[in-house]
Amino acid sequence: IEKGIAEVHQGIENLRARGDRPRWSYTLALLAEACERASQPDRGLRAVEEALSVVEATGVRWWEAEIHRLKGELLLARSAKNAAEAEGCFDQAIAVARRQLAKSLELRAATSLARLWQGQGKIAEADDLLSPVYGWFTEGFETADLRDARALLDELS
Repeated sequence: IEKGIAEVHQGIENLRARGDRPRWSYTLALLAEACERASQPDRGLRAVEEALSVVEATGVRWWEAEIHRLKGELLLARSAKNAAEAEGCFDQAIAVARRQLAKSLELRAATSLARLWQGQGKIAEADDLLSPVYGWFTEGFETADLRDARALLDELS
């Protein structure tokens, strides 16, 4: 993971050197995800905050929903005491994905929020949120996101 993090940092530096600012937010989100996997939530949160700043500065919002979702996941990785703030991030991610008609990103965010609610004992709410989003899909059920959502729905039932 550390090697991957170093490669993503190098990619960010290459984008900066070329002045390719619109792609920074996506690459910073990749860095945040790698930091999450490496159990480095503080480092990941710094990447997320920078990504959100880039989104605001450039207006390039195509990966914005995922950045909000990652922020929520990293907050939870930092401490379970951040559940309320993480929930707000997941809600924001869902809202952005819906505005953009980005069903795959909506599914990711809904899965994250449903998993949080499952841990809080809000089983019915979690199922009510995730089921319709999952039900929208008609193909691609072998993808990781749809498999993850299906497994969570099975746990909720």
